[in-house]
Amino acid sequence: MAAAPEQFAFDPQSPVFRAHEGGKLGVHATQPLRDRADLALLYTPGVAEVSLAIAADPTLSLRYTARGNTVAVISDGTAVLGLGDIGPLGAMPVMEGKAVLFKHFADIDAVPVVMESGTVDELVEAIVRIAPSYGGINLEDISAPRCFDIEEQLKDRLDIPVFHDDQHGTAIVVLAGLINACKVLDRELAEQRVVVAGAGAAGVAVTKLLQRAGVRDVIVCDSRGILAPSRGDLGGHKLALAASTNPRGIHGGLGDALVEADVYVGVSGGTVPEAQVARMARDCMIFALANPTPEVHPDVARRHAAIVATGRSDFPNQINNVLAFPGIFRGALDSGAGRITEAMKLAAAGAIAALVPVPTPDEIVPSVFQEGVADAVAAAVAGLA
Repeated sequence: MAAAPEQFAFDPQSPVFRAHEGGKLGVHATQPLRDRADLALLYTPGVAEVSLAIAADPTLSLRYTARGNTVAVISDGTAVLGLGDIGPLGAMPVMEGKAVLFKHFADIDAVPVVMESGTVDELVEAIVRIAPSYGGINLEDISAPRCFDIEEQLKDRLDIPVFHDDQHGTAIVVLAGLINACKVLDRELAEQRVVVAGAGAAGVAVTKLLQRAGVRDVIVCDSRGILAPSRGDLGGHKLALAASTNPRGIHGGLGDALVEADVYVGVSGGTVPEAQVARMARDCMIFALANPTPEVHPDVARRHAAIVATGRSDFPNQINNVLAFPGIFRGALDSGAGRITEAMKLAAAGAIAALVPVPTPDEIVPSVFQEGVADAVAAAVAGLA
């Protein structure tokens, strides 16, 4: 069982607890139930005809049940926000919130599914067994490196879209922001020297997507320093990442990686000393995405960087996954896509960037409330289905 957080404040009269009381979701019927005739259509005996038709042709379930517009938001509560391993019940409010965002921004019905943690194989098997109820699977807040194997195995075993938002949603919006940041600074994305601080779910996905977008010089750091094949403590996904990054063979810690770097992407938490930030290239870009406390406070970052982005809503340039995942799933569900491809992720990032036709230092991504974001992303994804 997950350990309780060391510090928390429980005030049932506070606005945040009152907003969550009773949960944030409900169930509503899409057809009226007014009389015996409606009952006979919606349930027995009429429902039997639909059941038999689906049994004969399972694809009809996408048309004659809610499955075609329903996504499962699944977590085992092992890596919730910045709270860590707080267990499935602790994760439930976050999964409910995610479902609210799906509905508000893309009119997708999402169902929170939290489960006790287990081995990779146990979680994969459990998700595969419940998958027939859903048109897509959104994995959420599952600790690395387990999340990588879980996603890959599910993609192999299921014929519906599987998307780990902590990885790919973050990467898509980071890429969109960098596309526009380079426009502001009149630079080529491929030529930027990028440092990614964090080799977990988000760090791995950001690195891979930037490389697919053409960035050639990416250095990845974990808590022990720069990932390099010469490090004897690396294994699994970190060893693979070390083999494909750090083309100049830099050694040392984060401070060494930041020397003359054009871009810093922080997805690991902690604090970067200002003296290290000051070693970055002139007019650099700082994406300090830890939330609520960025790795580099925006006031500090602005003393050294031309463009600053965070994960917070109270500073400009919020790198928020909600710009990506509702439209990603809307496009995948509408087009009948069986999986979300790397090309779709690149297209989604391009669509988000294009929603800011004239980017500025304080506007490199659209607001999450800008009209048409999910529609634009959905169209980009569906066009590649």
